Amino acid sequence: MNLEEFIRQNRSGFEEEGPGPGVWAALEKQLPQPEKERGRVVAMMARHWWKAAILVALIANAGLLVKYMNTRQPVAVVIPEIREMETYYSARIEQKLDELKQLPAAETGLDSLTMKELELRNDTYKMLEKELAANPGNERVRAAMIRYYQMKLELLDKILEEQNKYANDSTSTSTQKHVL
Repeated sequence: MNLEEFIRQNRSGFEEEGPGPGVWAALEKQLPQPEKERGRVVAMMARHWWKAAILVALIANAGLLVKYMNTRQPVAVVIPEIREMETYYSARIEQKLDELKQLPAAETGLDSLTMKELELRNDTYKMLEKELAANPGNERVRAAMIRYYQMKLELLDKILEEQNKYANDSTSTSTQKHVL
């Protein structure tokens, strides 16, 4: 007997419908009954109440942080002497920078990178400004800002002094040559 004959003879056995309705009913009784939706949420909250409390606290803190960040005043408004210092030194430094820019670049010997570093609001200034905004009451940061302005002004004074000295030496040398 080959396979095809076996299938033909037992075809009715292969085409049975499966388990009867009584088997399915018994299985459904063994499954846990679904809870009502409301009871399910309450049961979940009872088990995880501390997670919900932490979530509420985090959201409240985030809201307060955003409100605080939006209400911060600029440092110059909070500390008037910082504003005065900034105005005084900025005006003097800008004046010195204008004098330096009027000189020919070939005479000064300063390249563009050096000139950028001599500008008032360079990377060091920006870093100090951020620190001052973050710590307006910190005397060390305020002293560092003042020292930055003083050093910038001293450096510009020395550069201009050397330029004037060099210009005076070259004019006196050229007049001596014409006299001879």
